[in-house]
Amino acid sequence: MLNQIITLLLQVIIGLVAGACLLRLYLQHQRIAFSARSGNPVGPFIFALTDWLVLPLRRIARPVGRWDSASLVGAYLLELFQFGLLWLLGGAPGSPVWLLPMALLGLARLALSCASGLVIVYAVLSWVQQGHSPLAGLVSRLVEPLLAPIRRVLPLPGGIDLSPLVLLLLLQIFGIVLDHLPANLLG
Repeated sequence: MLNQIITLLLQVIIGLVAGACLLRLYLQHQRIAFSARSGNPVGPFIFALTDWLVLPLRRIARPVGRWDSASLVGAYLLELFQFGLLWLLGGAPGSPVWLLPMALLGLARLALSCASGLVIVYAVLSWVQQGHSPLAGLVSRLVEPLLAPIRRVLPLPGGIDLSPLVLLLLLQIFGIVLDHLPANLLG
């Protein structure tokens, strides 16, 4: 029981901070301003959660094009820490060699969960939002690039945009594939 509680707490805390690192990575790639003055209500929160990790990592992990590699490395290190701690506590099977790819799979799973969450928030805001809010604009700028390829090939039956539903379905399929990768790798 104690192992389950520790695992849950680790998943929530590490997931929140690593997810914020991934969101920081994606916001910077999309060139979305972080300051509250710019209308980004999430930017100061992301800075508060990630600066302690990302800023020191910038000394060794330089940006690659528009991608902030320090944010990506920070999220990966957090996942690696989580898997390492769970392995030390005896809650994760295998040898420590598997921690590196398992952390990579955990990071990919976290990215899929973050994308799914953004798509759900986007869909809900599109249904209930009467006016324009800073949060709706931010979520729209983050989700629209993911929906654009689907919208190019998906017709609008009855004028209803089903692209968020299709994207959620694709993200779930990728999640299922990721969930089965460790078992296939371990034999």
